[in-house]
Amino acid sequence: MESNSTCETVNFNFTHTFLPSVYVTVFTLGVIGNCLGLKSVYDNWKKMGNINIFVVNLCLADILYLFTLPYLVVYYASNSKWIFGDAFCKILRLCFCINLYGSIGFLTCISVYRYLGIVHTLRIKGRIRTKHSLVIVSLVWFLVFLQCLPDMFFDKTSNNKTTCFDTTSDQYIREYLKYSIGRTVVGFGLPLLITVCCYGHVAFTLMTKKDIDVILKLRCLRLVVILTLLFSICFIPYHIFRNVNLATRISKLDGTCKKWYSNVYILNQVGNALACMNSAINPLVYLFNSDELLMKCFMRCRRARQSAAVPLVGESPFQKHNIDSMTMR
Repeated sequence: MESNSTCETVNFNFTHTFLPSVYVTVFTLGVIGNCLGLKSVYDNWKKMGNINIFVVNLCLADILYLFTLPYLVVYYASNSKWIFGDAFCKILRLCFCINLYGSIGFLTCISVYRYLGIVHTLRIKGRIRTKHSLVIVSLVWFLVFLQCLPDMFFDKTSNNKTTCFDTTSDQYIREYLKYSIGRTVVGFGLPLLITVCCYGHVAFTLMTKKDIDVILKLRCLRLVVILTLLFSICFIPYHIFRNVNLATRISKLDGTCKKWYSNVYILNQVGNALACMNSAINPLVYLFNSDELLMKCFMRCRRARQSAAVPLVGESPFQKHNIDSMTMR
């Protein structure tokens, strides 16, 4: 146990310098990326199938949050002085929660649809219609709103209304930690488990089946990479550091102080910044979704391999016809 002065040495200057720059960057890249993404969805609406419904809602969740970032930039750039009122503070924090867990929910839906389309192609062919996707979208929005709504009932501003907490005040911190852990398990843990299981089975299917379309393989590979980035960079650090930081705040209230508590606060702010970056990374899910672009990538890789190989015998007209047929599929 150490003195209380040790617990109070938190570098708030880091927050006031780091977060505004991150929010400005995410806002700029996110707005550009989501606008281009919406155009990509519009251009490839028929090719994307029922997944386009989830993609559009993922984009809406991003845009909802992006337009709250200018207020956060003003808040943190002015040394955490909130001037927009208690109600708007709660709305702003609610938008972040909805964006975060809405993104996780819709990415999970996309993963499940990919899984069904590859592993159970014959079983679900013609059975999943637009109305089913609309029902699932409505259910995701409802569940996300349901798990984020309790956050509105915790204090979000200080007594003088000049601070906008991303969690809550010390008075309710113990109850908030329980809520945060529950939200982590339901809103993040379960979708993560579903996504890992789906893409684990998809990877096994792609490796064992040779008759799967090249476009589908490339699209699934891209999604696996993007989802891995999202979950490992944006979502996992946020949930770990957030709950650990809440636990250290309770520990300090109980009189237990350790030097590394200030480092946890810094890591929590980094986690917050990484979590908001999902609004800039999400457009990658649908920005490069056209079959033509995927086929161009495949063709370039194929030409590179063919130019690197040394032909031992002349190519027959029959072999050339087979190669042309493969590239046109």
